[in-house]
Amino acid sequence: MSRHAFEEQLDVLHRKLMSMGTFVEEAIHKSIKSLVERDVQLAEEVIAGDPVINELEQEIQSDCFRLIALQQPVGSDLRRLGTMLKLVTDLERMGDHAVSISKTTRRLMVEPYIKPLIDLPLMADHVKTMVRDCLNAYIARNKEAAEEIAARDDIVDKLFATIFRDLIEVMTKNGNAISQGTHLLLVAQYLERIADHVTNICEWIIYMSTGKMTDLNK
Repeated sequence: MSRHAFEEQLDVLHRKLMSMGTFVEEAIHKSIKSLVERDVQLAEEVIAGDPVINELEQEIQSDCFRLIALQQPVGSDLRRLGTMLKLVTDLERMGDHAVSISKTTRRLMVEPYIKPLIDLPLMADHVKTMVRDCLNAYIARNKEAAEEIAARDDIVDKLFATIFRDLIEVMTKNGNAISQGTHLLLVAQYLERIADHVTNICEWIIYMSTGKMTDLNK
């Protein structure tokens, strides 16, 4: 395979990965919107769309392995393909968490909420912004942006702690709130895990740019 053909294949892979990232970002947005607005139809859209994300992951992985086998890349080319392989894994898991949030919408559709959903949407807004910005940092191969985005995980962790504390307080005072409170705690945990996947991607952006692995989960 010529260098020109290799670059063309990398460009195709890049576009597929960006398409997958867009699907995941939309799934996260729709899942939390479905929960806040009690929109079960929107939740079902997220659940029904998950196979598209899974298929893109498998397709991109297969294309990456094929290019590695045919081209035997080294240096920055190998780092780029390796980063793509890691990115699609993290993106696919983000999509799974969006599905889990949507299934929570389905479970809670007939129940009045035990407390107004204020911090959960705020947490989701931070997470969605992190996802979008990390994809932009990947496109730009921007090491500094990746470091800054990963640092925002502290904000998400603080919001998770607040949500956890508030829901535990409600459940302690009202035993009937335990079931729903547990589901809402899981939603917060899904969002927190999405932010962790963003941090993983940021580490790989830095690796792609510098060749050095950096632990941003500190």
